[in-house]
Amino acid sequence: MKLVIDANIPAADACFGSLGALTRVPGREITAAHLQDADALIVRSITQVNDALLADSPLRFIGTCTIGTDHIDQAALAQRNIAFASAPGCNAEAVVDYVLMSLLTLAERDGWTLNERTVGIVGAGNVGSRLHARLTAMGVATLICDPPRAADEGEQAFYTIDELIERCDVLCLHTPLTREGPHATYQLLNALRIDELTPGCVLLNAGRGDCIDGLALRGRLAGRGDISAVLDVWEGEPEIDAGLHDLVSLATPHIAGHSLDGKLRGTWMIQQALSRHLGRPSALSFAEICPPPVLTSLHLQHALPAEDALRLCMRAVYDVRRDHDALQRQMQRHGLRKGFDDCRANYPLRREFATLNVQLSGEAVVLEGILRGAGFRVQTM
Repeated sequence: MKLVIDANIPAADACFGSLGALTRVPGREITAAHLQDADALIVRSITQVNDALLADSPLRFIGTCTIGTDHIDQAALAQRNIAFASAPGCNAEAVVDYVLMSLLTLAERDGWTLNERTVGIVGAGNVGSRLHARLTAMGVATLICDPPRAADEGEQAFYTIDELIERCDVLCLHTPLTREGPHATYQLLNALRIDELTPGCVLLNAGRGDCIDGLALRGRLAGRGDISAVLDVWEGEPEIDAGLHDLVSLATPHIAGHSLDGKLRGTWMIQQALSRHLGRPSALSFAEICPPPVLTSLHLQHALPAEDALRLCMRAVYDVRRDHDALQRQMQRHGLRKGFDDCRANYPLRREFATLNVQLSGEAVVLEGILRGAGFRVQTM
């Protein structure tokens, strides 16, 4: 059996080596020629799997080690009787880590506190629902917009996006990209809605770049300059808008979910799916491929303001400013496309908040609830 696999997928040998011969190719460079004698294709989000890529290939299985699937033409797979699997939820915790770290970084930089804000979450799937749960546990007010869920579950717990724009100080987008249908998300935040954002609002997009009208956002930031933006996803990436990049408060290269834990979880989930497809159930456990973190515990003894304690613990695990600065540096050295892709291909080791055990003693025990709510393991002493 021959497997073609994105060269940046971690633990490929451990997960797939026993199933066949591996051919590694950078995700953007995978072509139909690579697949002419392949039985399985394993990708991430940067590989567009469509008719042109699949032409005349003997593929019987395609897996994406990601939550999102909008880069996969599933109708084309069905026509060719190619089995398909994705990894829903694999890096959702990492994306929530990214959102919380970004918001607390802006709060520190601009002189506000998160618990004074109302956060609107657009899309309550794997990421949005986890973000809602963590923010609620931290005591932060949230409103949720998810029209498909509202239609299925009733509208009582959900708001429209226009209600969120009117009532929220922070707006976080976590939707898939859909271009058709009653709940299409393409340019969901269009020029009119961007114009209506409340002054002082923070707009964060860690979903899909095409859900925002980038030109309109650039105009709002360059014109009135009265809102802030955090963008991890971009229209046309990796050829991102340099003018928009220069105006956002935090700019990162589609790495919100790039924790080691999330990547390994995605690889493992696709390995399990491929093993089932082959009728060879796997005994490989996730723990077998996930190494222990370098920093396992942090001890706090004295009382700190809650958000200072959060920033301290979060930055012990992950600091979003590193990714913002790396993108700026690489784009200056290598240009837009290469700088963007270099940051992704050479992304440094990053773990999730849940890998850190925060030990609290003395006055610091009052921080237990908010730290646990943020996603850390907490032990009082």
